[in-house]
Amino acid sequence: MNETTSTGASSAFSRLLGLDILQVGGGEARVRLTLTNDLRNLHGKLHGGALFSLIDTAMGQASHSLGDGGPSSVTLECKINYIRPVADGSVLCHAKVLHAGRRTQVVEAEVWQEDKLIAKAQGTFACI
Repeated sequence: MNETTSTGASSAFSRLLGLDILQVGGGEARVRLTLTNDLRNLHGKLHGGALFSLIDTAMGQASHSLGDGGPSSVTLECKINYIRPVADGSVLCHAKVLHAGRRTQVVEAEVWQEDKLIAKAQGTFACI
């Protein structure tokens, strides 16, 4: 992955959530999300939907980085294991394309908060 910071292609939804696309390139992406009060669930923790959006965005960025620069894939499915809750601070998602086929791509992602694994995911993307 290119070690320089990249803004990547950001959607209005990503900006609404406050996602910070840090690095994109070579089938990998790093995206950060900082917990705000608007992203809390009823228990005061980071909402699982916000965490899913972080993961889906990072995996999509990793997938798109293998294309011609524009959006080149869409999510077909995604499976997430939520491992521990997030009460404050920010989390970092690292996504990596495991298989880049002509029609589909398999992408994995991990979300970390410092040295703690928060979630692990795998998704399939359709190449368009």
